[in-house]
Amino acid sequence: MNLKSLAKDTAIYGLSSIIGRFLNYLLVPVYTLKIAAESGGYGIVTNLYAYTALLLVILTFGMETTLFRFSNKDGEDGKMVYSTTLRLVGLVCLVFIGAVLAFLHPISGALGYADHPEYVGCMALIVAQDAFQAIMFSRLRQQQRPMRFVALKFAFIIPNVLLNLALFLLPHASYGALWVKYNYGVGFIFFINLVCTTLVSLLFIPEIKGLFYGWDKGLAKRMLGYTWPLLLFGIVGILNQVADKILYPWLVPGPEGKVQLGIYGACVKIAMILALLTQAFRYAYEPLVFNGSRDKDSPETLRDGMKFFVIFALLAWLAVLFYLPVLRYFAGTGSYWPGLKVIPIVMMAEIFMGIFFNLSFWYKLSDQTWWGALISFIGAAVMIGINVAFVPKYGYIACAWGGFAGYGTAMLLSYFIGQKKKPVPYDMTNFFTAFALALVLEAASRFIQGSMGLSDASPMSWKLILWMGINTVLIAVYGAFTLKSLKSLK
Repeated sequence: MNLKSLAKDTAIYGLSSIIGRFLNYLLVPVYTLKIAAESGGYGIVTNLYAYTALLLVILTFGMETTLFRFSNKDGEDGKMVYSTTLRLVGLVCLVFIGAVLAFLHPISGALGYADHPEYVGCMALIVAQDAFQAIMFSRLRQQQRPMRFVALKFAFIIPNVLLNLALFLLPHASYGALWVKYNYGVGFIFFINLVCTTLVSLLFIPEIKGLFYGWDKGLAKRMLGYTWPLLLFGIVGILNQVADKILYPWLVPGPEGKVQLGIYGACVKIAMILALLTQAFRYAYEPLVFNGSRDKDSPETLRDGMKFFVIFALLAWLAVLFYLPVLRYFAGTGSYWPGLKVIPIVMMAEIFMGIFFNLSFWYKLSDQTWWGALISFIGAAVMIGINVAFVPKYGYIACAWGGFAGYGTAMLLSYFIGQKKKPVPYDMTNFFTAFALALVLEAASRFIQGSMGLSDASPMSWKLILWMGINTVLIAVYGAFTLKSLKSLK
């Protein structure tokens, strides 16, 4: 395995993801400063973006992975694969937009936004463009053009951040009536997103020309045969991430549900640091694995990639928890901090999800993608069942444990089935050691925190700074283990 290449590409792809998400995280305290927790406004944002994430998976229907797979198959024309993929996804997006706009008011009413159908219309236009762009971004990854990939990502990120800062921080005298009309800035978040997404679509014109490479009906049938299990896999996979945020207003109806969802959504933003790591790793790792899928050393590639991911994911988990007194400000003001207790649980669930992604290549490389759909369905069923059973009584803490159980189930099933179907010599001793060490260090940190009379919501003080200093020493202990583990990678 070319570890240097993997690390380099992970860093480049991660630049757009991590810096972009980081800048968006900086917007969370801006939003929560202007949108009070008790208003439930941030709950609306959390809810609608959850629907958007689900729709993005449906509208791309697994064609990103299918593009990679067929572009590297013997006898397939890469340009024809790209053109056929682009046309299939583009047609689905056009049909979706037409249907939503034709039935905008009934759909808005069914979702609970009858007073603001423009929110739903905006999000539909955004997600359709995002789905179409996803294929072009995948093409850039497949061609190993990370710099253009990053440039186009920043073409959305920078205008989005600047426009949000301008509208939320500048005096509202010039548009005060609109500010109130659109729920004290909630609508502005969606409108700005639409403007910036459309800008990126215009910058993708060179890649859009791929539509004219041609159309192959037989190829389209073969690709759809490969991708439909990935669609099911993707749907149930994203449900593990967003079903709690979609279901919450139904399980806890009324204004209180949106208030709690806003608190949960703001705090989960901190936990999403691990989602960034996983996404950056995926962007670099997928082309590497698929491009080398015919190599006899592929099992070793999967083994080393898993070890690389696990040790750094646990390092990120510790870093977030150890420096939470600083990072908590990304969740907004103190009225949102009661939700900080979900962070360690949600982050560990994200690690399970990343491991599940690494374990998924055995059925992707053998064209048995229906296994992914089945395993993900079981995981999603566990997660949704826990939410439905326990959220009405325990609130958003049940959402966190639901995700933990759902991803944990999918991870274990994928591992045990995969070892029978396509064995990979994973270094299980190293994995168990890494997890045990991380948990022991976190327990030690929590014990010291309690001994000093501190909590996650304690005000900043010399005691809190001292505790973070001690945590730095604990991080160094794990860092030494990380360096030792990396020496075993080729």
